Amino acid sequence: MKRNFKTDPNLVALIFDLKATNRENGAAIWRDIAKRLEKPKRNWAEVNLSNLERNTKDGETILVPGKVLAAGSIDKKLTVAAYSFSEKALAEIEGAGGKGMTIRELMEENPKGSNVRIMG
Repeated sequence: MKRNFKTDPNLVALIFDLKATNRENGAAIWRDIAKRLEKPKRNWAEVNLSNLERNTKDGETILVPGKVLAAGSIDKKLTVAAYSFSEKALAEIEGAGGKGMTIRELMEENPKGSNVRIMG
């Protein structure tokens, strides 16, 4: 059986750093996210804004191990970290008073992973 390896150096570095942060801080959330990102991209989470609007509370920090898409609308002020965003989704999140960031930025800002909710 042929093994597929990740070829994107940024993704490989992110997975390595997530595992290292897990070992340093004992925060299992980062190992979980690393495991999810190691899977094929077709199995990554794709979360729409309508899903964020429906299933979150104002002021929450949400982590999406995949992509945030712009289907629907959002009125809540959320901090959303994801591997990638569609342009329109990021604009809508910021337009609602929220913040969009990368997984690496969230990991550096919150190495313990406290008060972070995974969606997807």
